Amino acid sequence: MYRAAPEYPREQPKASGRKCATVGRISVSLAWTLAVLLVVTAGVSYRLVASHLELIVNTPIALPVPLDVFPTSIGRWKGEGLIIPATTKNYMKRHFADDFLSRQYVHSISDAWADVYIVYCSSRPAGILGHRPGVCYPANGWVRDSTQQSHFTSDRQENIPCLIHRFHKPAPMYDETVILNFYVLNGTITADEDDFVGPFGRRPNIARDPARYVAQIQISSVLENYVRLAASDMVDEIMDFLPDETGKVKAEKYTDIAEDFRQ
Repeated sequence: MYRAAPEYPREQPKASGRKCATVGRISVSLAWTLAVLLVVTAGVSYRLVASHLELIVNTPIALPVPLDVFPTSIGRWKGEGLIIPATTKNYMKRHFADDFLSRQYVHSISDAWADVYIVYCSSRPAGILGHRPGVCYPANGWVRDSTQQSHFTSDRQENIPCLIHRFHKPAPMYDETVILNFYVLNGTITADEDDFVGPFGRRPNIARDPARYVAQIQISSVLENYVRLAASDMVDEIMDFLPDETGKVKAEKYTDIAEDFRQ
């Protein structure tokens, strides 16, 4: 009899090159899929955050007491609101004016008169750059003749720095105007535009801090002594409406009027 040949363990077949290639393709495809998902997710997240930030900075930051309740009677000055054209309102919106006042005051004893313009930019403090006399007046057909640094004294005997500008309109619409202006940066008066034109001043006010702002006070008339008289008599009242470095205002006596105005 013949004995059956012994059976030896069979060697397991090795994975074929085709199978390895298939696994490799799956891994690469999965990696690309994950990468695409990450990019899409990041893009959606960015758009959501950007949209939220845009909503924040495009929403005006209200003053504790709005400029609309600024008094129409200050000492011997009596004021009336000026008609604001639609183009001016659009300009104010484009340059991020969170609040503004445009009013003409007439002195009850002398023949002095002055247009008082106040603009407050907090949501985007850099918006004030478009409201400077050297920008907005030439844009409306005025020619600048001169600008000089100066100062005046308030009723509280404080020395206030300012700029004196002179403009004219060419014939046949010839006209002249004198402008006294200064700025309030985070509660501090300045006449130096370099204080707020740098990168720090251009950042949006994402924290919505009312104490972070730039305001401009601009007083114009036909004679320099008119604007100086108005500035001296009104600057203390104006400063009471603008926040100090803590975000508070002194115009508390107008709080009830402000509440009625908001309602």
